[in-house]
Amino acid sequence: MGRTTPEETAVDARESSKAHTNTATVRPSEAQRRYLERGLVQPGGKLPLFDADGREIPRKTIESCVAHGWAAPWFDNPLKPDWLVCKLTPEGYAVLGLPRGDSPG
Repeated sequence: MGRTTPEETAVDARESSKAHTNTATVRPSEAQRRYLERGLVQPGGKLPLFDADGREIPRKTIESCVAHGWAAPWFDNPLKPDWLVCKLTPEGYAVLGLPRGDSPG
């Protein structure tokens, strides 16, 4: 009782490694970068729900940006609870090459 099996130790090590991955070395994909850059010109760094052509931003793109810490959920939309409304985080500004929390101009 209270002993850890080798399998549990391996799982713990993998999870710990994932949690400590240095996100500063991870760069956004082209789709992620386009999504994040749209927040640079919006008040508070609000990120879009739709691209420039009016197509919905893929949820996978939004969720991956949140997982990397580049975006954070901002508020719940009571009319569309399935929409994930986000804003840029300081890490999001940094990955775009801007000082944390600074917007251009």
